[in-house]
Amino acid sequence: MRTRTVAQRAQKRVDTSAKQQQDAGEGIPLVECRYKSVFFIVFSGKNICLGQHYFCLFGRSIKPLKHKERSIMSIHDPGPAFRALHQPGNPFILANAWDQGSAKMLAACGAQAIGTSSGAHAFTLGRPDQGTLTRDEALSHAADLVAATPLPVSGDFENGFGEAPETCAETVRLACEAGLAGVSIEDTALPGQDAYDFDLSVERIRAAVAAARALPRDFVLVARADGILTGHYDIEEALKRLKAFEAAGADCLYAPMPNSMADLRRICAEIQAPVNALAAGPYTKVSQGEFAETGVARISLGAALARVTHQAILDAAQPMFQTGDFSQLSKALPAAKTDKLLS
Repeated sequence: MRTRTVAQRAQKRVDTSAKQQQDAGEGIPLVECRYKSVFFIVFSGKNICLGQHYFCLFGRSIKPLKHKERSIMSIHDPGPAFRALHQPGNPFILANAWDQGSAKMLAACGAQAIGTSSGAHAFTLGRPDQGTLTRDEALSHAADLVAATPLPVSGDFENGFGEAPETCAETVRLACEAGLAGVSIEDTALPGQDAYDFDLSVERIRAAVAAARALPRDFVLVARADGILTGHYDIEEALKRLKAFEAAGADCLYAPMPNSMADLRRICAEIQAPVNALAAGPYTKVSQGEFAETGVARISLGAALARVTHQAILDAAQPMFQTGDFSQLSKALPAAKTDKLLS
């Protein structure tokens, strides 16, 4: 509620200034904001973005805002705080949410940063994981999560939504525009399971890094080598790729689901940049302290927490519809506690 009030006050100031300049004979073009749910104020020379719905340009020109003018330097830059969380041997939990409510709950429970999850997001749309989202859908969803809490948000942006390095670079620029503190880009040629060849994979990350460095604010680029997860290659190839991604400038490296803790330790030992680990499958039995001992800097949840909610639905729904048993509903979180977490 407070955010809306601030935005409304800001918009009123814009409307007043616009009227004053219109009375003086100056044209004030309005360009609809691409991602409507983001609330922040942006300054870039004479350009200003205020509130929820519009980008406004003060001046006599009525041409649309250029991309770099639209991408803007937010007063609140989530990048430095997000980057500072990445400490090898002292991992934070990247809490992957799937809507504004789950993001708010995770923040209230103590999360230091929020992540999108391509799988969890796809589930909310009735789709499976792995290449079923469009870039515009992912960006709009990410902007919703950015608006939900003050925490930095990182985007799970799959393969960057295209094969070409230029596409990955554009995805990074758009992610910054949506308010994200960073994104991850993987080497899987979605919607299939094959990996991009080595040289192309490295070139894609190099282009994404170059785009990130050209942004007007800090941005954490995570490079993923997913071949162990998909069964396409082994730890040796994963390390070869991770080292090449690091050399290309990636800020954080990630090979989901190595076959053993020994492999995870090896990744952390051979990579100088922060390493992300996934708390899923057998790794759900590994504590945060044990992850720290391997040298991991970040622990993400992927779609695992969303799948926990699916299990809760299944556990309650099957008895209901098969035997008329509603007892599982007694495990529901009390409304007052829910409201407190969301407030």
